[in-house]
Amino acid sequence: MAFDRPVLHHTEGLLFWRLLGTGRGTSMSLGADLSRWAMLAVWRDEPSLEEFMDRSPIAARWRGESLEAWHVRLRPLTSRGSWGGTEPFGPIDQTQSRGPVEVPLSGSDSHEPMTAPPSRADTHEPMTTPPSRADSRGPVAVVTRASIRVGRLAAFYRSVAAVDRDLREQDGCLASVGVGEWPLARQATFSLWRDAAAVRSFAYRGAAHRQVIGRVRDEGWYSEELFARFAPYGSEGTWDGADPLG
Repeated sequence: MAFDRPVLHHTEGLLFWRLLGTGRGTSMSLGADLSRWAMLAVWRDEPSLEEFMDRSPIAARWRGESLEAWHVRLRPLTSRGSWGGTEPFGPIDQTQSRGPVEVPLSGSDSHEPMTAPPSRADTHEPMTTPPSRADSRGPVAVVTRASIRVGRLAAFYRSVAAVDRDLREQDGCLASVGVGEWPLARQATFSLWRDAAAVRSFAYRGAAHRQVIGRVRDEGWYSEELFARFAPYGSEGTWDGADPLG
């Protein structure tokens, strides 16, 4: 993945991207899963994304080396905060936003390559039109990201286990994974929910999560943070053997 960075920097239509390692649990954790990774990408428009998926040698190599891969396309609904000093998903209003956001999640093993889901050009399947904000009922995707202050790392990771247990008990959570740019200090989560009500239930009714949010504010755990909510409008492949949006 590291060798792909120079090419991605010069990819036409790619406005913002991050290559991300993943944790072993459903949220942020100290344990890393070295066989699984993710990419978060914001594209100028659908044709730019289609061009990358169908013609880029990077995308072709990812497909060829993956034992399993899952891709989801997202329309930003709300976003607050920043990521590396930028607002990658905004500004967002009632009718427009930036181009599509895509999250490929892959697991690879160089000893036994298998074919990942075919490209859009191979399947000839039409891509679903991105939903408008008014049509955002249904499944919701959430991205949270934080730069954790060094002096708050111990407190942060002591709090993870309780929140992770709370998350795994949520009926409305379809899937979740912890991801990160740097070990320990720059962490994020990607989660899929049945609907917006399920997100609110976890955020405001879970005792462990409410307690952590209070401490984050009172004790200044983060030097930078971001929370964004999206409407998924297209997915393909599998995540742990199934498409969570299927």
